[in-house]
Amino acid sequence: MPSLALAQGTLTPPGPPAPTMKTLAQIEPRTPISSAPTTLTQPGSYYLTTNIAVTTGNAITITADNVTLDLNGFTASSTEASPAGTGIMLSGDRAHIHICNGHIKGNVTYSGGFYSGNGFSNGIKSSGNPRNVRVTGVSVSGCLNDGINVGLLSTVAESCTVSMVGGAGILADSVTHSTARLCGGSAISASSASDCSGEATGAGAGVTAPTVQNCNGSSATGPGVYANNAQNCYGLSNGQTGLFSVYTALNCYGQTGILSTYPALNAQNASFCVGSHFNGTAIQAVIATGCIAQSGTNNITYKYNMP
Repeated sequence: MPSLALAQGTLTPPGPPAPTMKTLAQIEPRTPISSAPTTLTQPGSYYLTTNIAVTTGNAITITADNVTLDLNGFTASSTEASPAGTGIMLSGDRAHIHICNGHIKGNVTYSGGFYSGNGFSNGIKSSGNPRNVRVTGVSVSGCLNDGINVGLLSTVAESCTVSMVGGAGILADSVTHSTARLCGGSAISASSASDCSGEATGAGAGVTAPTVQNCNGSSATGPGVYANNAQNCYGLSNGQTGLFSVYTALNCYGQTGILSTYPALNAQNASFCVGSHFNGTAIQAVIATGCIAQSGTNNITYKYNMP
């Protein structure tokens, strides 16, 4: 009978086993940041691995375009005695930047009408005219000047919080689902603001934008809400108009303090609005439809025409 045995190949192993798992850099190529100050000079994705702190100047400076910076839930802080630095500085006309998920903290406080203390001058700011910038999920507190200021060229601030800053609270092209409190300048400034709350301690507006929706704004001596068109908004001012809308106010509420000589709510066309003034003009409008005026002296809506 012919043999059924078949020829066998070599039994010598070809070499040691090679790794089969991908590295973290292959799966998610990002660059860690573990100390400050630091400057990001190349496009790419960066993330904090720990809290970082500086005693002077900027914590992080971005000098490249196309950068994503994930604060990763950590805090950038400063103890600079005379605040001049910025938590995250966009140097020049930066573009395509995303900053997210963390905290920027100084030690500035507000008392007797003044902001003072150590820390950062600004939370997030640019030295130029940035564009295509997003800031999401970032909180800023205790800065001598601005909280988040990224200009109005296709910029977004979303789900951010700012408190205790001596200048602008949040300034971006679009501001949504954000809160700014105890701000020396206007608390929320945008081209479009929605689902926001802002509080100004001086003459700035609580919320100001051409289009404002679903917002609450209050100010010590400035307008609570200032807009071209306002919808579903509440504005309160102790010294000026609670809610001022150049064109239309729909389903809005304006209220002023006892010393204000301004109307509680002022709009060219007010529909289904409420104005409340202690002893002055509750609502001033060219056309007021379905509105309610509350005034301690006469409870009358002052207007040119009220169908």
